[in-house]
Amino acid sequence: MPTPREVTERIERETLAPHATRAEASKGRERPEPEDPLRTCFQRDRDRIVHSKAFRRLKHKTQVFLAPEGDHYRVRLTHTLEVAQIARTAARALRLNEDLTEAIALGHDLGHTPFGHLGEEALTPFLGRAFRHNEQSLRVVDHLENGGRGLNLTWEVRDGILHHPWSTPPPSTPEGQVVRLADRIAYVNHDVDDAVRAGVLSPEELPDEVLEVLGRTHGQRIGTLVTDLVTSSADAPEVRLSPPVAAALDVLRDFLFERVYLREEARSEQEKAIGVVRALFSYYLEHPGAVPEEYHRAPGDLPTRIADYIAGMTDRYALRVYEQLFLPQGWLL
Repeated sequence: MPTPREVTERIERETLAPHATRAEASKGRERPEPEDPLRTCFQRDRDRIVHSKAFRRLKHKTQVFLAPEGDHYRVRLTHTLEVAQIARTAARALRLNEDLTEAIALGHDLGHTPFGHLGEEALTPFLGRAFRHNEQSLRVVDHLENGGRGLNLTWEVRDGILHHPWSTPPPSTPEGQVVRLADRIAYVNHDVDDAVRAGVLSPEELPDEVLEVLGRTHGQRIGTLVTDLVTSSADAPEVRLSPPVAAALDVLRDFLFERVYLREEARSEQEKAIGVVRALFSYYLEHPGAVPEEYHRAPGDLPTRIADYIAGMTDRYALRVYEQLFLPQGWLL
């Protein structure tokens, strides 16, 4: 009698698109493991990511707005869930492997620093190279989780995590390509939503060419983009948006950089966040013994291991450590 996993693999053979990635054809794990009787390899990867410490910490990591006053702003965890939802919707419509898609989406931002991309900016000068959150996400699942043993994920999930940014070559699987587009669709649209909530933007300020193509509400824009992704990719060799919709998304992203991400009014608070991370890094360079032992077991030089520790911190934990190290205790009662 076939196991539940074997039944799922048979269903994949019979129902997925010809170019979809099938679990039974995975390139496998760096350390071979016996197959699970219930779950395919990609389902196991998804579950390992959800149960990881790095995934839980995403709930207290900044997406864009530092320490927002209100419970409705996105954080790194809610961004991740929105990416997973968009990616699964597109993958199902395209008859791709939903389990692989979901695993990549849930793991793509595990390496993000506290204070969003500001943390990356703060860490880079100490490393002699650019700190990239996608590379750190791969380091998390390969080396830092599970007591230093890593999660031993499949090649396809690791490839999708590493190549989800647009600054890298595209992922090797169509499922990874879906996540790459879903990430951009999610953050551009929810950052508009959060900026309006914060009073940084008003809906009327959005570029007319964007509103005419994508729609005038948050839901309309998401619907237009996901529908276009599916329509444009159905018979194509790669996952993509149509040229006019892709151009409108690029215009909206450029608008956000100008009006939200790089706005001058926020720079003073952003500099404070960068200063916190750099002060912590300088302290740990002088006091490497203060870095927990588990990080010293990871490969790499001392700056890399310090970056591992700081990148794993939540915003509030980084601030708490900074307070303990640099502020007189008892003065803030």
